[in-house]
Amino acid sequence: MSKANEKTNVCRLLSAKKVSFNEYTYPPEEALSGVEVAEYLHQDPARVFKTLVTVAKSGQHYVFVIPAAEELDLKKAAAAVGEKSIEMLKSKDLLGLTGYIHGGCSPIGMKKFFRTTLHESALDLPSVFVSAGKRGYQVELTTDALAKMIPFGTADLIRS
Repeated sequence: MSKANEKTNVCRLLSAKKVSFNEYTYPPEEALSGVEVAEYLHQDPARVFKTLVTVAKSGQHYVFVIPAAEELDLKKAAAAVGEKSIEMLKSKDLLGLTGYIHGGCSPIGMKKFFRTTLHESALDLPSVFVSAGKRGYQVELTTDALAKMIPFGTADLIRS
């Protein structure tokens, strides 16, 4: 685990708002899943969150941020945002919609803001790790700091 020396857009946005955060890098080829990122950073996978983009039957897009080792429960996620059903956005549509690629998607700094819901466990943690918007880059921040960047709700979103 090393401190990053190249600034990502997410880090620039956090710095511009004077939000407290730590940034970390890892060789992107070393960690392909969120759990592998947690292992590489010597962190509990419950503190490393992945950002998932979905599309509802209504056509609306939603962002869900959940612990890396967990799986998004699509029924719970749909209920959390008041939709009948949602599905994962296709990987090929991610860059055009968010400005981020698969494995480097951050809830901060998307091209357009989409309603975002964090798994409720994040509120019980001293800090969480999310992608800094590029493979190989993570930021650690409190949920209060994240709330200064994007509005979000919380809900139980993971498969039991």
